[in-house]
Amino acid sequence: MRIDVLGVGFDNMTVEQAVAEGVRLLNTPGAHYAVTPNPEIVEVCREDAEAREAVNGADLVLADGIGVIYGAKMLGTPLKGRVTGIGFAQELMARMAEDGKRLFLLGAKPGVAERAAENLQRQYPGLIVAGTHDGYFQEDGPVVEAIRASGADVVFVCLGAPKQEKWMRKNGEATGAHLLVGLGGCLDVFSGEVRRAPEVFQKLGLEWLHRLAKNPGRIGRMMKLPLFLVHVAGAKGKKK
Repeated sequence: MRIDVLGVGFDNMTVEQAVAEGVRLLNTPGAHYAVTPNPEIVEVCREDAEAREAVNGADLVLADGIGVIYGAKMLGTPLKGRVTGIGFAQELMARMAEDGKRLFLLGAKPGVAERAAENLQRQYPGLIVAGTHDGYFQEDGPVVEAIRASGADVVFVCLGAPKQEKWMRKNGEATGAHLLVGLGGCLDVFSGEVRRAPEVFQKLGLEWLHRLAKNPGRIGRMMKLPLFLVHVAGAKGKKK
């Protein structure tokens, strides 16, 4: 049973359980998709019914954001822990490399996915990056066909939320892939375009603070976190 946090249902899993489920899905016939909402995306889902349907319709909904963990705890329905999108992707790629699975990278600026592919294939010997495409496209059809032609088992869809969640819900089956994963800006990290927060920030759940320090222009987006906690407090009050 999923844990409801302001209308978004999160799968209550550890990282290990999430990766095991991801591997199971990519080896299961049909198309499946995973999403990794943080408080900002939960707030988007409160206002956008289509986004909420796309997120809740995913086969895996993982809590990427320490705020979600705090929110679930405040509501009296704690989650086992945080499962970051990038951490999930890294563990999944390690398993894919062992099994010779094929990966397609979709998103970011032109050239970024290609650099990410080079880095990932060095980091995970045996991983096959079957194709790449930037996120600057106007029509879905040619992109979907490129993914299908590549024979990819897994697609990392990095188009930003909620665009990527809606895209996966709409196009997943047509791509021929078995698992699509919405990963926001992960290709920028995998390519080396953006450096991930130091490990101490990661362990404390403060990656958002590191990103804000590096890019103060994100302050508008970061204000969604206190708003999220206000809404959680309101929901908690209604439960009493």
